[in-house]
Amino acid sequence: MNPMRIYCLVAGVFAAFPATILANQPAKRPNLVFLLADDLRPDVLGCYGDRLAKTPHLDALAQRGVRFRHHFVTTSICAVSRASIFSGQYARRHKINDFATNFTPDAFAQTYPALLKAAGYRIGFIGKYGVGNKTLEQVQFDYWKGFGGQGNYFDKGTPLHMNRRMGDQAIEFLKTSDKAKPFCLSLSFKCPHAQDKAAREFPPDPQDEGEFKDTVFPTPKTAADKFFKLLPEPVQKSEGRVRWERRFNTAEKFQEIIRDYYRLVTGMDREIGRIVAALEMLGLADNTIIVFTADNGFFFGERGLADKWFMYEESIRVPCIIMDPRSQRQPRDRALEQMSLNIDFAPTLLDYAGVAIPKAMQGKSLRPLVNGETPTWRHDWYYEHHTLPKIIPPSEGVRTTRFTYLRWVAMDPVVEELYDLANDPYQEHNLVNDESQRVTLQRLRERWDELRRTVE
Repeated sequence: MNPMRIYCLVAGVFAAFPATILANQPAKRPNLVFLLADDLRPDVLGCYGDRLAKTPHLDALAQRGVRFRHHFVTTSICAVSRASIFSGQYARRHKINDFATNFTPDAFAQTYPALLKAAGYRIGFIGKYGVGNKTLEQVQFDYWKGFGGQGNYFDKGTPLHMNRRMGDQAIEFLKTSDKAKPFCLSLSFKCPHAQDKAAREFPPDPQDEGEFKDTVFPTPKTAADKFFKLLPEPVQKSEGRVRWERRFNTAEKFQEIIRDYYRLVTGMDREIGRIVAALEMLGLADNTIIVFTADNGFFFGERGLADKWFMYEESIRVPCIIMDPRSQRQPRDRALEQMSLNIDFAPTLLDYAGVAIPKAMQGKSLRPLVNGETPTWRHDWYYEHHTLPKIIPPSEGVRTTRFTYLRWVAMDPVVEELYDLANDPYQEHNLVNDESQRVTLQRLRERWDELRRTVE
């Protein structure tokens, strides 16, 4: 479709909702900076307890704000998770389960950037977009430095690392912003996603080459072959194992990959520091809320797997840091225990901007939790993964505050897994055949069936 035609369609949708969108706006609306990492697990950040990490700027954000200890993605793969972040919806509702499907004009008009633009915000996007072919979104953003596909850490003709380029672009966006008009900048790092199948899959910024050169990273507890053998056969033959063979099948490869992964994260952290410094220099810091998270986690060889996709903690758990500088009464440097999700970001950003949250959004605003309030909160949530079923076995499940219930839904008969995280945090012992867990298993089967119907 012609981009101008798309623009007109979306503009028409915006015009239909002015009263709703502009409801309850505060006199001075905050600026919003949403920072998204790619394939980042939380336990590689200093503020999440990693003593080997070199992430001083993210650690400082956490000290000035809050971090969520139990933050998850409802589908662990780039495109689907990003669609959920934009829309505040489970995949079962937004229907984006591949890398080719775009938001429809009507659907995009109900994403957080579009709603903020309709409410008077200047919106910018930098980095890996990840949803469809980006045509619709490209013509809607006031500042667009996005790209389709995976992008390259080093583009031809320039020695500048992608992390640095994105930092420069973010500072350009901030410098060209009108202080009289609020903005929302969404910056999606490629980091630390692999440059798949390249000779060096995790190439860092050259200035970080010396970092971690003498560090010996510990092997994950469940990286032993016995845990791989417990996986269903289709999972053993999945893309997760293919990538493990490429990255982690020797101790030497493991150390090389993890060092580069950490180097990439260190480089990303430095750029976040530059962005924060630019906000200060431009006089914007006191009215700018910063959110940092990731689109999914990442296996470091646990269960003989690499990458993400599957409903194990290393894959579905990601960092979440929110820093709101405006309230002097807001408790700082807190670790929150409530379970938060990627579908919560859209309603959270809209809430901070004073924009009405559409009923179609399934997430919940995190603002009350950040402010130290104690609202009624979720005790469980639904997981789904149906992308690339030929190489990634489809799965669904329920994650509660204590249990993981996982169903490999395409297998006949269905294969189930059940883990008691209170007593088994590394998910070493599948309790499906444990007679003492029969009632819990049946309850979670019923809850899975209920959730999969209610989230549509």
